[in-house]
Amino acid sequence: MSEVVKKFLYLNRKAPYGTIYAWESLEVVLIGAAFDQEVRLMFIDDGVYQLVKGQDTSEIGMKNFSPTYRTLGDYEVKRIYVDKDSLAVRGLTKEDLVEIPWEDWETEEEIENIVEVVDAARIAELMDESDVIFSF
Repeated sequence: MSEVVKKFLYLNRKAPYGTIYAWESLEVVLIGAAFDQEVRLMFIDDGVYQLVKGQDTSEIGMKNFSPTYRTLGDYEVKRIYVDKDSLAVRGLTKEDLVEIPWEDWETEEEIENIVEVVDAARIAELMDESDVIFSF
């Protein structure tokens, strides 16, 4: 019996701190990747703040989990999308975001940064292509 690989899209809409949504999303993404599903992350609305470089949580008394995003490539997560309009509204650009590398251990193909800024039309396509969508 062959295994069916499902396309999972995780929509991250919330700021990284102040709620548990961002952390829970990251945990579920890692679980999905461990079960060899095709994992895609989409950051929209305040969710784009989850990928902003240089986060410092010392003043709010919460653990800074943002460095975990840089390890996603090690878990074979290689599709990470950020909404262009959400960045623009918040005065951010791709240069404000962490870079997430990915390497195929078998072919040694390397991508320095798998974070892709996309427009609304591409977001709609990604949602339409997905078998399962989780919203956080």
